[in-house]
Amino acid sequence: MTDAAPVLEISNLAVTFDTPDGVVEAVKGLSLTIGQGECLGIVGESGSGKSQTFLSAFGLTSANARVSGSVKFKGQEMLGASRKELDALRGRHISFVFQDPLTALTPHLKIETQLAEVLMHHRKISGAAARATAIEWLERVRIPEAARRLGQYPHELSGGMRQRVMLAMAMMCEPALLIADEPTTALDATVQAQVLDLMEDLRKDLGTAVALITHDMGVIARMAQRVAVMRAGEIVETGIVDEIYSAPKADYTRMLLHAVPRIDGERAHTLQTPEDAAPILEVDDVRVHFPIKMDGGLFGKTKMLRAVDGVSFKLHEGETLGVVGESGCGKSTLARAVVQLLPRTSGAVTFLGRNLSSKERNAIRRAREDLQIVFQDPLASLDPRMTLGASIAEPLLSFAPELDRAGRETRVREVMAQVGLDPGLINRYPHELSGGQNQRVGVARAMILKPKLVVCDEAVSALDVSIQAQIVELLIGLQKEFKTAMIFISHDLAVVREISHNVMVLYLGRAVEYGPAEIILRNPQHPYTKALLAAAPTPDPEAARARQHVRLTGDLPSPLDTRAGLRFLKSRITPDKDNPDAEQYRPQWLEVAPGHFVAEHDPVETVAAA
Repeated sequence: MTDAAPVLEISNLAVTFDTPDGVVEAVKGLSLTIGQGECLGIVGESGSGKSQTFLSAFGLTSANARVSGSVKFKGQEMLGASRKELDALRGRHISFVFQDPLTALTPHLKIETQLAEVLMHHRKISGAAARATAIEWLERVRIPEAARRLGQYPHELSGGMRQRVMLAMAMMCEPALLIADEPTTALDATVQAQVLDLMEDLRKDLGTAVALITHDMGVIARMAQRVAVMRAGEIVETGIVDEIYSAPKADYTRMLLHAVPRIDGERAHTLQTPEDAAPILEVDDVRVHFPIKMDGGLFGKTKMLRAVDGVSFKLHEGETLGVVGESGCGKSTLARAVVQLLPRTSGAVTFLGRNLSSKERNAIRRAREDLQIVFQDPLASLDPRMTLGASIAEPLLSFAPELDRAGRETRVREVMAQVGLDPGLINRYPHELSGGQNQRVGVARAMILKPKLVVCDEAVSALDVSIQAQIVELLIGLQKEFKTAMIFISHDLAVVREISHNVMVLYLGRAVEYGPAEIILRNPQHPYTKALLAAAPTPDPEAARARQHVRLTGDLPSPLDTRAGLRFLKSRITPDKDNPDAEQYRPQWLEVAPGHFVAEHDPVETVAAA
């Protein structure tokens, strides 16, 4: 922070909401400052008041809010300012980047229209000049083919590109203050790294003050100069980032840092060695293809989207296979094909000696009892009209018909205790519980039949770090108790390392690396795995600065293009390289160490220069 007057100065800010259940104190006498060119990280778990602090500071609260204290932007008081005064500042001198760009962008307006609206309103630029400025900023935030993107709608862009459009929109008026509210939470690791790089470059180039709101201690370690740790509407600790991470004073800060899984260092938990016996699950060359109409209508050209394009692996009793990769790589599609929730185009799945094909309906029906899945969003997977007890007991109705109502309730209370839920909550409904409690309900529902295989599909990605750590510990404990095999799907490599015996890395429907988790996540061989690891945030500022950066340029190629799978083996692309439908070479597996397999690839230097 410079010696000049702070860009933002908040003093004794209090925000309360009048609700049917009484007064809720969201922010309690908070004070902080941000200087020119400084990034202040505001970190804390859900409900700590991080977002409400900045929304209320600039008049973006709901009608039932009461705000008091002082908020000065460049010396000008914001609380009590008129709508006209706020509108002159918001978007021009104070910009926001929110967590979900798909809801922040207007879905029925093209990108050019939305960017031009900002330029016209705040800088009085229109026509060709506005278009040129919009293209310049899209290129500045590294969006390829910027001129063409102007004619597209938000739904036609990837999540990473939408977030970069939001960043361009926020920065094109060169604001003095940027408020980034969980700007990378929904993004993949490599896209997150690109967006954070952009924010850092813009902060340095323009001298913009940045308020970075997040629950991710790794992002804070990488981006912030100072940190404010919030809990229950108050700042419990503030200071220089290195001091906060190396010698935290508050118990809550120490708890947050301890709960963050790490790629480096020792594992927090010791995993049980899997059974050395025949595998319980064998997946052989599984493919899931979807026909896509390219030209519209019934008679348009059809191309095949290769969501899963020939994946094979084996899983033993008590073993966890971590499946990692970015959005669109086929992780969830593969899992659903394995548990028979999606039809396979080809390939074989053998579970407990049974061939699970669409023709073997009886085999699938018998296997259902031992195949369970835990989804990412527990509220979306639980029936809001059913009590927790009824939701957890539902599998018993199909697979334990011998139990009467009292017997089912006894089993439900037992499994609730096993997953750390108070059995007294048995008659509550999902909306009455926290996100972490609802995820425990999902785990209880999956484990009540003591299945042989459980698929966890991003089961902890939406949770705060402390709740995430509890669920991971719970799953490891249940695996030891029941010897359950797990397929653990996540884009968070640190969490995968914590829970997995082996790891499989997917890229555009194909496996590019497979082997023991400790070996792959400490000594990756494939350039895609290296890029994922380099992009993963670490809760250590010194380590974040020292880490070797391996960046993938541009966005994921289209999975409809047969050349996409050769992004890391461009030297083998067919001579008919301009034909996206041409049959391409398939990279072969190389065993670089016992049990460690890597797909063929060009040297990393060649890929980085592409």
